Amino acid sequence: MANRQQTHSYETPVEEFAQALTTARRMQHDWLTYGVDFVHFYVEDADSNWLETWGNEDILGNKLLDAIKEFLVSSDDVAIRIRQNLGERSLFDLAVNLEVCWRIGESSDRLCLVRNLLAGEDENVDINNGELLNLAESLLEKLAEFSE
Repeated sequence: MANRQQTHSYETPVEEFAQALTTARRMQHDWLTYGVDFVHFYVEDADSNWLETWGNEDILGNKLLDAIKEFLVSSDDVAIRIRQNLGERSLFDLAVNLEVCWRIGESSDRLCLVRNLLAGEDENVDINNGELLNLAESLLEKLAEFSE
């Protein structure tokens, strides 16, 4: 369905996750650059009835992303701690990355992936590694609730 998708052989789940994040960022950039017309890059025959035939997995993914976005701006203690340590990074980007992490990440790798997302690229966060792992575990519990 996607014109820009390429088939890759991944050696580790982290590489697969990194590729998915790159794809999501490219899609977001195209959306900001081209507006609604960005869909023509990703959907063959965008003017057809593709919405009517869209699979349940895509719809569930959108519901999960919406739940994550709502959670991140909520008054939940975990959400507040995340916002306090997010710095200048975007809540929307974090929500998209968390949804991708949950969707494609192996359950055994999710704690590490979420911890890395919370730490950011330069790992300059205001909390120590133990607290960061605790926050990642709490966030994974919330994500599990959303995906039920």
